[in-house]
Amino acid sequence: MTVTHKFPEGFWWGSAASAMQTEGAGFEGGRGKTTWDHWYETEPNRFFDGVGPETTSDFYHRYKEDIKNMKKIGHNSFRMSISWARLIPGGEGEVNAEAVTFYNNVIDELIAQGIEPFVNLFHFDMPLEMQEKGGWENREVIEAYVTYAKHCFDLFGDRVTTWFTFNEPIVPVEGGYLYDFHYPNIVDAKKAFQVAYNTMIAHARVVEVYHKNYDGKIGIVLNLTPSYPRSQNPADLKASHICDLFFNRSFLDPAVKGEYPEDLIELLKEHGHLPTTQEGDRQLLKDNTVDLLGVNYYQPRRVKAKEQLPNPYSPFMPDWFFDNYEMPGRRMNPYRGWEIYEKGVYDIMINLRDNYGNIESFISENGMGVQNEERFLKDGRIEDDYRIDFIKGHLKWLHQAIQEGCNAKGYHLWTFMDNWSWMNAYKNRYGFYAVNIDTQERTAKKSASWFEEVSKNNGF
Repeated sequence: MTVTHKFPEGFWWGSAASAMQTEGAGFEGGRGKTTWDHWYETEPNRFFDGVGPETTSDFYHRYKEDIKNMKKIGHNSFRMSISWARLIPGGEGEVNAEAVTFYNNVIDELIAQGIEPFVNLFHFDMPLEMQEKGGWENREVIEAYVTYAKHCFDLFGDRVTTWFTFNEPIVPVEGGYLYDFHYPNIVDAKKAFQVAYNTMIAHARVVEVYHKNYDGKIGIVLNLTPSYPRSQNPADLKASHICDLFFNRSFLDPAVKGEYPEDLIELLKEHGHLPTTQEGDRQLLKDNTVDLLGVNYYQPRRVKAKEQLPNPYSPFMPDWFFDNYEMPGRRMNPYRGWEIYEKGVYDIMINLRDNYGNIESFISENGMGVQNEERFLKDGRIEDDYRIDFIKGHLKWLHQAIQEGCNAKGYHLWTFMDNWSWMNAYKNRYGFYAVNIDTQERTAKKSASWFEEVSKNNGF
């Protein structure tokens, strides 16, 4: 292949996955229950085809084979998460020795294969007992999380030097407290903002602990979604600005700048929705900003001024300030219902360069979920050219951003192998490797061998 897009030396090529979505072994190895196990037990009908998280892709038993496959397709880095409920069943108390053995084995195997482990501490998987105390609404849970993080650093920090506190912390807020797609299925914006705020306090506490006692980098992974206005009309611009405050800057600003945007504070104050804070919080955020930012990008957000005034008797929502806009002529991934807009990657990176001190960052997730991929099976291989085109399109814009001075260090696909996707279960497949959920057999797709070439050539 002739390389027209060459990436900087040492670029991170790899993928990302999470414990809840890949490990399986839900009732093995002393693992405690998570909110997902509980929700699936109580409402299995809400999960696609009634498939729950207990077996998923069985990484718990097959990690050696999977890591060997990562090596085979050119991974030099891989982001995994540790399951809090596996390491400390119940969320506090004794550390589970079987979990320590498992995570040590995974980390050692990655390193033995020349793959740097990036480790994330929390990926939507709250231990059930912690949620029963109120989850992130309750400051006691923050204390338990800080203790859990310390255990992780002590146990694995001699080999892991790139850590993340949270993956997409806004999603449990949206899902669990606004839009009813995560447990505890509460619709209450006051609680939602408290949960969002306390999550950032938990994040800052863990960053503080890490910087004081350990040597390496610690960051956060945010799903940043540019809010594009329908037009340059002031009403549309205002809608997109408010949307950006709620869905991007509510986490990006405290993580990178150590403070919340003034106009977000004003807006929440005006509507009586400011979270409760404590003495010392402001300084804590100020003093504990991230070293590194993971950026998850799948789709743009397009908005316009509201067509109708919000119903004054409805619950307060971010959506009081904007309507979603369906741009004519947009390109769609019909399976997921998401727009494909590769330039979004570039716009995010330029924003980080110009407004966030050009913080060191990387694309920590980007990917394309497609249903019934076996339609594309040819001679035993899924010919997922659509995924190759999707990745290539995003990499071109990432490359452009790097040419223009953006501090982007890598690209990780979501995900390495097909996995269980929350309420969607196995509906859409995202992996370089197909997983047969009946036999657990792994088969490389065409994109896997394409990515191997890209990684080998450090470009395409």
